[in-house]
Order: sequence, then C-alpha cells, then structure tokens
Amino acid sequence: MPLLNSRAPHALYPLAAASLAATLALAGCAFQGPDHPAYKELRAQDLGLASPAGEAAPAQADALAQPSWWKQLGDARLDALIEQALQDSPSLAASHARFDKAAAMAQASSTATDIHGTLSADATRQRYTANGMIPAPVAGNIYNSADLQLGLSWTPDFFGRYGAELEAALGQARAAKADSAAAANQLAEKVARSYVTLARLLAQREVAERTLHQRKLLLDLSQQRTRQGLDSQVELTQAEAGLPDAGTQIEMLDEQITLARRAIAVLCAQAPDAQAALTPELGVLQVQRVPTVLGADLLGRRPDVVAARWRVEAATHGIDSARADFYPDINLTALAGLSALGFDNLFKGSSRQFGVTPALRLPIFEGERLRAQLRGRQADLDTSIAQYNTVVLDAVKSAGDAIASVQSLERQNRLQTESLAKAERAYDFAVQRYQAGLASQIVVLNTETQVITQRKLAVELRARELDSRIALMSALGGGWRDDTASVQAGSQR
Repeated sequence: MPLLNSRAPHALYPLAAASLAATLALAGCAFQGPDHPAYKELRAQDLGLASPAGEAAPAQADALAQPSWWKQLGDARLDALIEQALQDSPSLAASHARFDKAAAMAQASSTATDIHGTLSADATRQRYTANGMIPAPVAGNIYNSADLQLGLSWTPDFFGRYGAELEAALGQARAAKADSAAAANQLAEKVARSYVTLARLLAQREVAERTLHQRKLLLDLSQQRTRQGLDSQVELTQAEAGLPDAGTQIEMLDEQITLARRAIAVLCAQAPDAQAALTPELGVLQVQRVPTVLGADLLGRRPDVVAARWRVEAATHGIDSARADFYPDINLTALAGLSALGFDNLFKGSSRQFGVTPALRLPIFEGERLRAQLRGRQADLDTSIAQYNTVVLDAVKSAGDAIASVQSLERQNRLQTESLAKAERAYDFAVQRYQAGLASQIVVLNTETQVITQRKLAVELRARELDSRIALMSALGGGWRDDTASVQAGSQR
C-alpha cells in the first residue's frame, strides 16, 4: 500500500473551508419563530356592498362622482374658489411634498443592489519621526506621499432583502400619492360645504329681516290698540320684547356670515377678509340624483381606502425584509489605484495596488434580536390591516349615511313644500279678508308667522340636502381614479 503523499492533506483545505463556510451559513440562518397569522382584511361582501355588475346603482355613482365633481352644483363662483384652493392650499402642498419624499426614499431603496463606486485622491507632505517604526532613509526626513484609488462594491440580493425593502418603499410612496388625492378631495369638500353654509346663513338672514319687519308692524299695531284701550300693557310689552329679539337674531347671523366668509377665504389660501363680499345663493346650487345602494367599487374609488391598502402591502414587504435578515449578507468589493511615497513615483507601474474582497456576514447569536424585529414588523402589518379595516368601515358608513340622509331629506322637502304652500295660501286668504274688511291686521300678521316659520324650515332643508349631496360625492371618491400602481421609484406627481 503506497504511502500517502505528504502534500495530500493540503488538498483538503479548500473543502474544509467550504464545509466550514456552509456550516456557518446554516448556523447564521437563525430560527424565525412560529408563524404569525395576520389579521383578516374586510371584503366588500363582508360589508354588504353590491356587485357593480349586478346593480344599476354604481352607474349612478359614476355620474354623481366625476372629476371636478363640484361643477355639478352649477355655481361658477364655487368652481373658481375650489380651483384656487386646490392650487394654493398650504396643506395640500405639504401633502404633495410628503409624496415627493416617499418617492425619493423609494428611489434610494432601488439603488441597494447597484454597483457603487468611489474615487478618492489625497496628497500629504509629512516629516516622519526618526524614532518610530519607519526606518531610514524616510525616518527623520520630510517626504511627499499620494494616493489615487478607485473602489467598487456590489451587494447581490440573494435572499430578496433589498427587493422587499424596495417594494415596501414603493408601497409607502403609492400610499402617499393616494393621500394627496384624499387631501385634495377633502379640501374641495370643505370649501363646497362651507359655501353652502354661507348660502344658508344669508338665506336665513333674509327670513330674519322679514321677521324683524313683521315685529315692527306688530309693535305699531299693539301701540295703536293700547292707545284705543283694546290691549293692555301686557300685550304691548310682549310686542316690544319681540323687536330686540329679532334684532339679536340678525346680529347673530351677521357674525356667523362673517366667520363663514373668513373660513372660505383661508381654505382658498387668501387673506381672511378677501371674501367679505361673497354672497352665494341656495337657489343657484343644483342637486343630483343619488344611487340607491353602494357598489363594491366604492372601495377602489376612494383614495383614503387605496392609501390604507398600499400601507398593508408595504407592511407585508416589511415582513419579507425582516425574514431576509435571518440569512447571510454577501457583498463584493474591489479596489485599484496608485500609492507612492514621493509625487514623482505616483504614476510609476510599481506604485499600483489592487485587491478584491468578498465578504460574508452571518447573523450568529442574533436570533433573539432578529425574532423581536420580525415580531415588530408583524405587529406593523396587523396595525396596517386594522387601520385599513377602520378606513373601509368609515368609508362605507359615510357614503351610506349620506345616501340615507339625502333620501330622507327628499321626503322631508316634499312634505315641507306642501306645508309652505298651504301656509302661503292661508296668508293670501288673510290678506284678502283684511282688504275686504272682514279680518283685522293682527290676523294677517299672525298668519304671516306661519309663513316665516315654514320659509326658515325650507332654507334649512335645502341647505341640508345640498350638504348631504356634497358629502356623498366626496364619500364616493370625488371622481378619483386609482393611478397609484404607476408610481415607480423616484417618480414625481
């Protein structure tokens, strides 16, 4: 039997090194812990939403919630105010800036697996100590030294960590874009509802002025009757008390009108008194048909719901990234350059230097930290799903509430219109009887009270009907169409 070659054991060194590396790599793949089931996301059928293909209502919803939905109200002044608000609002500008930042962060994440290079150059003039480790003739003398070096590094994404981080960053960017759309929709809704509020207050003031005029007539009549001995001081005092009360109502309305105008101006990024002459009219604003039921596409047309969904996606990829931390991290670096003592030697061939450094980093003895980090990401996902469910429930509730209110207000308006017509008819009869000498003026004035009451109620119902329709148009997504999937790393709005 031949003796073993004395160099044979050295041939086993690469195999041993590879085995050791594999063992360490396996050891580095720490135990991730038990699976954590995520919370359940709400689905359209869980919320009782109708299928878009099975009902005519979604077509009605499409007609109601178009881009620039506020134009359906038919008021050019309102259109101009909302357009100005969308263009100049500081809060909307901040929302756009948040999207730009999120897109930039996604772009930064997309470069994680690129080849990165650095070029460095330095020059030094130095006196070297005569009592150090550097020998003569350098020791004790002054020399120039220079370095010129190019370095390259590359981190391959073997276990999907950087891909998951990029998808998480893109999810956040897409959510930020949807947030911008939601902010614009909410701003338009605020301006429109504030506009209706101002119109309601102005209409109420007209009714209050008529009330004041009526109270003056009642006071004059009571004074005449008191002088004639037909009324006592009790009736006269009651008539006198009605006059300041009517004046107080007008003053209160004037205050609210001023505040409403200032609120609209600030929403439009104007000076608070810029809309001091704004006088919208309820009669100019138009109402639209509303859907009878909500379609399942409601969840895709609302930007706040889409933003919440993208945050769930981002949190899911965050878990993938945390799982990849359990595996080895591999990167490659290379350098090439020149280094010399003395500037005249820098570009000599003998001054060249180069090297390649493959690196393997293993998460040894870090299992507990990595598992805690993974549990944190799983908790982030659960939080995102819970927030998504909350947004979905609020979306369905707000849209459903608006539909219910509009339908009820339509019925209330029909009944109130009938009541107003009868009150005005009774007032006309009272005026005719007074003119014919068959009734007193006080009967006419008392009958007019019912007309004033009904007109005040008509103003309230008309304003509430418009407000509910605006709320519904906004709740249906404001005509927004989901374009967030097109967002790529570094994309701008």
